[in-house]
Amino acid sequence: MRMSDCGEEMDISRRINSAEPASRGSDYAVSSRFAVAPMIDWTDRHCRFFHRQLSRRAKLYTEMIVDEAVLHGDVERLLGFDTAEHPVALQLGGSDPEKLFRATRMALDFGYDEINLNVGCPSDRVQSGTFGACLMRDPALVSACLTAMVEAAGSVPVPVPVTVKCRLGVNEQDTETALDALADGAVAAGVAGIWVHARKAWLQGLSPRENREIPPLDYARVHRLKARLGTMFVGLNGGLKTLEAARAEMPAVDGVMLGRAAYQTPDVLIGVDAAFSGDGGEAQAAFDYAALIEAMVGYAARHVAGGGKLNHVTRHMTGLFSGLPGARRWRQTLSEGATRPGATPDLIRDAFAAVRLEAAEKAA
Repeated sequence: MRMSDCGEEMDISRRINSAEPASRGSDYAVSSRFAVAPMIDWTDRHCRFFHRQLSRRAKLYTEMIVDEAVLHGDVERLLGFDTAEHPVALQLGGSDPEKLFRATRMALDFGYDEINLNVGCPSDRVQSGTFGACLMRDPALVSACLTAMVEAAGSVPVPVPVTVKCRLGVNEQDTETALDALADGAVAAGVAGIWVHARKAWLQGLSPRENREIPPLDYARVHRLKARLGTMFVGLNGGLKTLEAARAEMPAVDGVMLGRAAYQTPDVLIGVDAAFSGDGGEAQAAFDYAALIEAMVGYAARHVAGGGKLNHVTRHMTGLFSGLPGARRWRQTLSEGATRPGATPDLIRDAFAAVRLEAAEKAA
């Protein structure tokens, strides 16, 4: 694989003043009606391959990858993915326009469908690196970062859309002014879309988990942003647990994003293609769980043959069948068996057989 030459000098001020807007509007909106949120330690390549078997249309995001890691780490391990994952977006973390420019250029060679900047993560690690949610306090820097990324992503024959994912604000910020300032800078930079987690982030006093649950949701604030920005894509994230709840938001925004609900109860993704077809819904065929199992057995076999561990794949699958007969057997079989010496991908078939047996017993 050819790697781009990323060593050229950058004049950030020139790039800010001269960058052309990325492609935006209908194409991005059509491909982004529904997305699975980027989640650190969860949405790795194995998780995304699994989710793709459940939905053909959902846009899948990588977990956040820091620009420094891309520039100095194992690029293939960090950025590589299976072509079956498309459409797939890379989320980058960082606050240095030059580094983000270079990391974006490197990512283009891997074929990502979108590059996204994280301006929403409130973890201590992110704060120590002065990026993530703390960037809400510096919209001018966010705009400079996005401008650099847009130019980098426009260096290929078909420009790749650049987007940003942010919060409503941080700490004591007024969410009306903070979100508008961030969004206006992003629009000026030429982004294709803005995803908003509809909560504030508190940079001290709350853990990352508490920051996903305690600050109150304010969907109306995101609705107002969309109304103000007109044709600019605005997507909503935060607190959505069902497709019904997600679809209810669609008249006011352009796209919706599920996070933990999609990961912990992945069966919810089975209904995405019908619910978000864009034409008012399409008939949903009965889902072929047997075909899913065989796809995952084959994928796990390739991963293990390449030196990987079975539980790298199966740990993302334990939430399948949630609420259905056999779910507990499925979860126990995978959780307890995948780490045992000599475990093979056939364990996935065994777990599915246990599910079918329990379902048959309950039906009898």
